[in-house]
Amino acid sequence: MNLKRVRYHFYGMVQGVGFRPFVYRLAVKKGLTGFVQNRPEGVTAEVEGPPSVVDAFLDLVRQEMPPLAHITTVESTNLEIINDKTFKIISSNAQGHADVHITPDAATCPDCLSELFDPDNRRYRYPFINCTNCGPRLTIINALPYDRANTSMSCFDLCPQCLAEYENPSDRRFHAEPNACAVCGPRLTLLDGDGNAVESSDPVRTAVDLLLSGHIFAIKGLGGFHLAIDAGSDEAVQKLRLRKYREEKPLAIMVRDIDAVRQIARVTPDEEDLLASAQRPIVLLQKNENNLITGLIAPGVPNLGIMLPYTPLQHLLLEKHFSALVMTSANQVDEPICIGNREALSRLKGIADYFLVHNRDILVRCDDSIAFSASGKLRMMRRSRGFVPQPIPLNKIFPSVLALGGELKTTHCILKDNFAFMSPHIGDMETPQARDFFSESLTLMKRITQSDPQIIACDLHPAYYSSQAARELTSEKVIQVQHHHAHIVSCMAENQLEGDVLGLAMDGTGYGPDGTAWGGEFLIASETGFTRFGHLPYLVLPGGEKAVREPWRIGVSLLKTAYGPAWQEIARNLNLCTDQAQMDLLNKIIDGKIHSPLSCGLGRLFDGVAALIGLRRTVSFEGQAAMELEALATGTSAPPYPFILLQKDNEPYRVDTASTIRAVVADLQACRSKAHIAASFHSTLIEIFAAMGSEMRKATGLTRVALSGGCFQNKILLEGSIEKIGSDGFEVYSHSRVPSNDGGISLGQAVIAAAMIENAY
Repeated sequence: MNLKRVRYHFYGMVQGVGFRPFVYRLAVKKGLTGFVQNRPEGVTAEVEGPPSVVDAFLDLVRQEMPPLAHITTVESTNLEIINDKTFKIISSNAQGHADVHITPDAATCPDCLSELFDPDNRRYRYPFINCTNCGPRLTIINALPYDRANTSMSCFDLCPQCLAEYENPSDRRFHAEPNACAVCGPRLTLLDGDGNAVESSDPVRTAVDLLLSGHIFAIKGLGGFHLAIDAGSDEAVQKLRLRKYREEKPLAIMVRDIDAVRQIARVTPDEEDLLASAQRPIVLLQKNENNLITGLIAPGVPNLGIMLPYTPLQHLLLEKHFSALVMTSANQVDEPICIGNREALSRLKGIADYFLVHNRDILVRCDDSIAFSASGKLRMMRRSRGFVPQPIPLNKIFPSVLALGGELKTTHCILKDNFAFMSPHIGDMETPQARDFFSESLTLMKRITQSDPQIIACDLHPAYYSSQAARELTSEKVIQVQHHHAHIVSCMAENQLEGDVLGLAMDGTGYGPDGTAWGGEFLIASETGFTRFGHLPYLVLPGGEKAVREPWRIGVSLLKTAYGPAWQEIARNLNLCTDQAQMDLLNKIIDGKIHSPLSCGLGRLFDGVAALIGLRRTVSFEGQAAMELEALATGTSAPPYPFILLQKDNEPYRVDTASTIRAVVADLQACRSKAHIAASFHSTLIEIFAAMGSEMRKATGLTRVALSGGCFQNKILLEGSIEKIGSDGFEVYSHSRVPSNDGGISLGQAVIAAAMIENAY
């Protein structure tokens, strides 16, 4: 009989997704012999049989592979005939260089969900039900390859029934590494605020009753703990905000299903798909008028952050009794999410009344991802659970680099071959616990990529913790990268662009090479360098960081720039500042720039305008004033205000917004609505971006525009800029899979450093 034997090496997300059992079933169905095996670099399969069947095998794999699998590369080699009698799954080979792409955690699949609520199923109401198509992956991995022995499930011995499923090729749980049941798997325990066990025959039912009574729960999930309360209770939300020191920042909520979402928010088909995806991020949706949840969840903003249940336990908690549960990260201010039982009891003491824990260890911290939809695309605001560590494909193979991110919304990035592996969201580097997580993340990233890059990239700011850490790590070279250059190149890398682009980098602040705070940047940029073509106006920030927390001070600075000595009368009329002694002091501070740095950040301009129109004198969290200004402008259209583009000698262009501010004040004096003024301000920014784009094109001939920076999380600004600049004949590129905020700059840092090494800069 004429036979053919081929060895296939599959690379990508091919472990922990039922890929081996799928290959096994397909080979047996087609009458092929051979084997399939996990290896550190992926999955190897050798198939032997009639040449026509062997030749068709790869196409069938690509067409029918499991839902969570993703093949990036396949290598094939023809082999000598062995004459196997059967096809087998053989033991994993742990030797060699790991190049497997670990699968992100995935939401409970429809089959498991059906079993969860089936009284006749042996896993009825078992809160850890999973299969090869769903459940924990990254968060339980300790080492590669992805086998049960290398996960936190290794301490749970499979009972005879679960073992039979695990070994049965026709079963959905064939080689499902987290497989378990109530007999042999993890179990829930209910604890009081002091860590004492609460006797209960049904911890979930007891937890529901206590939540309905207004208590705060710390609930152990996939990548960490959540703090949970009844989202319909004013009292419970007030108590949580008080205990967590979270005065006004919006809280994420979880609802039962899409029908429940529709009762509290407007949702498009694209947003429905995102909500129901295996990734299950928090999705920002426009509020509906309703009395099902308290207005204290997200005061002053137009959106709710909503997610659907993604673990069996969450489905059980939301089965009957709640319109929504607040499910916010379980941590103290600026600390990472809790993952360990003892850690949670210690760090959340005084916040949580009760703890719903289990005995399956979380090995990787992974906060909930946050996303929204704009211009027909998914937009990430926080890329973590469900998306990490799926790599970002690059347009070529780069030298290996480790990038450490910035100071806020920190992430790490490792370049390996033609992929960028980004860490889960780490957060702000302001506490010892966050800095410990920073080190924990470095270890994780090196482990899952099986690499230890000796080229380190970091931010240009010398005082950032990540910059200090770069100097302390063992390396061959440390490359400092300007913040906004990294923003633009992160957008380029995601969109696989090379060469020069016109970059609009708009955020709150970033350290400029001239020592000032940049943040409203128009750059001519490539992977290896940039030129500052122009920028938004520099503002004096009276009191420095105090002005960021008290944006009325920035409003004063705007008035002083726009009106000169007459600013005091305007400020008094607007009730922005009425005390003469305070105004005299502010004059001295601004004129002398005493503890008052310069900033051209767009975020600061948003803050100042929000203060001028009486929207927000002080803020309790980053971006609050800008979010509320966007909320006012949503659903309203208004013409732009005037502005001037100035250019002197060979200096960069400067946008003069003094006339803009005077127009804002004129509208206030004419009793125009705040919504109209907010909409006009947004229109003005979009016009500024388009006008500067035209000037940049005249000077360079370039037509590709990259938008990046946290201000492009503003949906009005993002969609308006894409439409306006695109209609002017530009190709406009923006972020989708990588956050436009500082959570994405590690990607840009890594690519810039790699390109500089490659080009011997």
